[in-house]
Amino acid sequence: MIKRFKLLQDKIENAKTAIEILEIEDDKKIYEELCSNIKELNSEVSQFEQDLILSDKYDSYPAVVNIHPGAGGTESHDWAEMLFRMYKKWMDNKNFKYKVIDYLPGEEAGIKNITFVVTGKNAYGLLKGEKGIHRLVRISPFDASKRRHTSFASVDVIPLIQDDALVEINPKDLKIETFRSSSAGGQHVNVTDSAVRITHIPTGIVVTCQDERSQIQNRQIAMQILKSKLYEIEQKKQEEEIEKVRGEKKDIGWGNQIRSYVLQPYQLIKDHRTDIETGDVNAVLNGEIDLFIKGYLEKNLIKS
Repeated sequence: MIKRFKLLQDKIENAKTAIEILEIEDDKKIYEELCSNIKELNSEVSQFEQDLILSDKYDSYPAVVNIHPGAGGTESHDWAEMLFRMYKKWMDNKNFKYKVIDYLPGEEAGIKNITFVVTGKNAYGLLKGEKGIHRLVRISPFDASKRRHTSFASVDVIPLIQDDALVEINPKDLKIETFRSSSAGGQHVNVTDSAVRITHIPTGIVVTCQDERSQIQNRQIAMQILKSKLYEIEQKKQEEEIEKVRGEKKDIGWGNQIRSYVLQPYQLIKDHRTDIETGDVNAVLNGEIDLFIKGYLEKNLIKS
């Protein structure tokens, strides 16, 4: 990082020198070279800034994302599906890959539960700030009286731990079940019991994987995610102990709500942690969430 920083400093100094020359004499060749260098420098500075922000231990890991609707039936199920669509658009824009490993559709519409793994450069680092409660206010398309409804959905994000040595699991603590699986949307139903559900008895954590046709593959993926969840629990315990020593107190408010998406009576999406907001709700719901992601990361970098 230090070497890269010094190289950027040198390039900035070279650009300043070129500007000083152009202030004295009009040199077309130097001007064109300066324009090209500034464009390249902007890109390098932006990349350096992102790499600096995303330097935590697990930022480079794949991310396991779970979306779960709150109370409200069809309304909240539809909101969960809207969030999944938003993240899909964002992943497509980033050229990230994702795999749905567990999917439960709503009875009438939307999603009851969905878990997917995201792979790409700094996938977890970029998505970790999306963890929390997302609130939607809109005129319900499912309400014949066209009343305004508020819906909630939780988004959980953990790094996919790839080092088995970090977490040891006693096989006696596991309850492993198999069942017939179906893909998201029900495109196919396996005729064998390939889906796997693993329950970690001491913590009550349940992980399901039904994407692969092979029971062995589903079991391997489910175990990897279970280890990631157990590792996260252990990290939280350590953080809570540190907070007790520090005597920190958290504000009493709307719990873990991180962002509000208001579509009616006005249009505004606001992140309550950073106060970043935008009225371009269609752009955000179509995956343009980088302003919120960057804002969260920058704020936490300053805190640290």
